[in-house]
Amino acid sequence: MHRRALLGGALAAPALLSIPVRAQGTITLNGASQFGDDHPYTKAMVRFEELVRQYWGRPINFTLHKNSSLGLEKQYFEYMAQGRAVDYAVVSPAHMSTFSRAAPFIDAPFIFRDLAHMSQVVEQDLFKPISDEVERRARVIMIGYGGGGVRNIFFRRPIRNLAELRGTKVRVQGAPIWSRTFTAIGMSPTVIAYNEIYNAIQNNVIDGGENEAAGVEQMRFYEVAPELSMTQHAITIRPLCFSVATLNRLPNDLQAAIRRAGREASAFHRELESREDSGILERLEREGKLRRVEFIQRAEMKRLVDPVMTAYAREIEAENIFNRINGLSS
Repeated sequence: MHRRALLGGALAAPALLSIPVRAQGTITLNGASQFGDDHPYTKAMVRFEELVRQYWGRPINFTLHKNSSLGLEKQYFEYMAQGRAVDYAVVSPAHMSTFSRAAPFIDAPFIFRDLAHMSQVVEQDLFKPISDEVERRARVIMIGYGGGGVRNIFFRRPIRNLAELRGTKVRVQGAPIWSRTFTAIGMSPTVIAYNEIYNAIQNNVIDGGENEAAGVEQMRFYEVAPELSMTQHAITIRPLCFSVATLNRLPNDLQAAIRRAGREASAFHRELESREDSGILERLEREGKLRRVEFIQRAEMKRLVDPVMTAYAREIEAENIFNRINGLSS
């Protein structure tokens, strides 16, 4: 099967597309999502728009470009950094690594024990030093932390333990920490664009990929890799980002509304995605589209990864953050 039409929109946005901050006297802001209306990322941004309207109390226009019509998250972040084309978007921290080596640490594998632990970290704003660096160097502000999906690995065949996992070719995100951790487990990680995963599995370039339930469903990965190994190796954090160049051009009261709405929309995002996560997998399994495969050596997997995470935290000068995260009780 060829890639779905959903993926076909992942073309680069026009190079000189500008941000119409004011159109006929009304402020217009542009958002972007890789996904359609049903995905938590898109729902979170729609909620953000509603809250901004509520808190600002004046007419404002939002244009949310969906289904990868302006490219992928990597492009969204670049556009926001440049102050053009995209004003707000949900972006994986892996795409911020050019500006902050520590950014991918925000949702690195095995950094959170469970959802309660992740919520504590977010609510106590333990990633603020990283967020400040991204804002300073990339000119993109994280106005909230969404996410909440548990990531597992989808394969063409059942994978139940480390021996079966060893040597498998799996797509990972572009940040080095993902390749390092998967290599430590004994896998053969490879970086492939998100919209190319489906075809790469179909054409035997890779054996599988890793994602949360919403992504598996939206991208229909189960069609080419229906065996979902329940490694539970990561819990996603997906910051809702906003262009500093755009924010600085807006009235102060609107800036305050955007910051408040970003926090609340991201809390909505975390609750929504964590609530829907298991339900999506249950439904897909009930419909015969995928099969959840118990992975019996998760603890052993984590022990292999722990030294890599410790060394990585030291390398990116995030030891203090890492220690504070590990010191929280959930």
